[in-house]
Amino acid sequence: MKVSIITVVWNNKDTIKDTIDSVLAQTYENIEYLIIDGASTDGTVKIVRSYGAKINEFVSERDQGLYDAMNKGIALATGDIIGMLNS
Repeated sequence: MKVSIITVVWNNKDTIKDTIDSVLAQTYENIEYLIIDGASTDGTVKIVRSYGAKINEFVSERDQGLYDAMNKGIALATGDIIGMLNS
């Protein structure tokens, strides 16, 4: 069973690393990790990109708020179970 974890973020460079590290530290092997960013300008994008292929899907573009970003993530997710972990 595949689990999709979606993190929605906007200008949260202070905690995004901890959030990503938490997901990547999980021992369950079939995890898809998606990060949906609202076009951050504070360094968040640079931090996320530093993880490279460890992040399955990364989208950084303006959105219409939290729920729009969550819905983008859900549309991209391919897991049997979807979880949200905000930054």
